Amino acid sequence: MKLYTRTGDEGKTSVIGGRLYKDDTRVIAYGTTDELNSFIGQAVAQLNENQFSDIKMELIKIQHELFDCGGDLAMIKSTKDYPYKAKQEMIDFLEERIDVYIEEAPKLERFILPGGAEAAATLHVCRTVTRRAERYVARLQRNEEVNPIVLKYLNRLSDYFFAIARVVNARLGVGDVEYERSAIVFKGGNRKKEQ
Repeated sequence: MKLYTRTGDEGKTSVIGGRLYKDDTRVIAYGTTDELNSFIGQAVAQLNENQFSDIKMELIKIQHELFDCGGDLAMIKSTKDYPYKAKQEMIDFLEERIDVYIEEAPKLERFILPGGAEAAATLHVCRTVTRRAERYVARLQRNEEVNPIVLKYLNRLSDYFFAIARVVNARLGVGDVEYERSAIVFKGGNRKKEQ
């Protein structure tokens, strides 16, 4: 098998159901989920097994789910032969884990900056790349068929990355970096972000 095919040399790529220009919103949407998957792999590599086996297992699960999302996004139209793969259970799992991690993290009163431990900083990168993927999927969804679960999943996933970035810092004894000009904005301490 050859790694290169030369089929993309004219600026188009194959998707399920046809060919699109590489700067098409659909291609950018699933390409951004692939970029996100790479950053998750980096975060997994930065987390030690002893303290973070639970988070590492979850992140690998999420990598597989993002492949499912990417496949759904690469599909111009779902068919009987190519049904959508992303399901509601994926969202339910993220919400359950967010609730657990919100309780584990220290009380949150102010906005925080991305940072702290190296793995936590990488997880904040994952959070912001997830938001970018979400924006592309939202744009795509306005005009074309898209599995609606993918947009919801990405929305919850960014919240998940926020929660685990804080937990990683806490388990390592590293404080979150508070935005120094922030007022107290989270009056109830720990609470889930608005969705």
